Amino acid sequence: MNFKLKPALLIVTGLLFLIAACASPATPAPTEAPTEAPVVLPTDTLAPLPTEPPAADTPIPAPTETQAAAASTVSFSKDVMPILQNRCFNCHGGEQTKEGLSFLSYETLMQGSLNGLVIIPGDAANSLLAQQLLNGKMPKRGPKLTPDQVQIIIDWINAGALNN
Repeated sequence: MNFKLKPALLIVTGLLFLIAACASPATPAPTEAPTEAPVVLPTDTLAPLPTEPPAADTPIPAPTETQAAAASTVSFSKDVMPILQNRCFNCHGGEQTKEGLSFLSYETLMQGSLNGLVIIPGDAANSLLAQQLLNGKMPKRGPKLTPDQVQIIIDWINAGALNN
């Protein structure tokens, strides 16, 4: 038989592996009632995720004025990285890098996973990381991110996902 896998099937399969790979034992944490409504991104405008990181000579578009203002208030090193270290390192840090996705540094995060990019600078709606956090699919084990933490990551991505 001649089987041809479609890109969407590959992405779905990759996501299933990513979700399954993040399963590690953890003690349940007490649940907190959200203090504000969760952020919801429109799903009717989702585009296919790129399968390869941009070439080294491909410039990342400069953020708009609004994105630049948000970027000045959201710092990767001070705001985003502590969230990733606290909630994601069990599966994507240290010696473990499930699905090839490493949160050890800005550079490794921006390289994406075995399944392609997880962050599209300036476009949280089409960034797999934001989608997984918003849908509650990640982190797989342990406490989910708070709505404020998810919003910080979304703001950072929408502001151009700068290494600041």
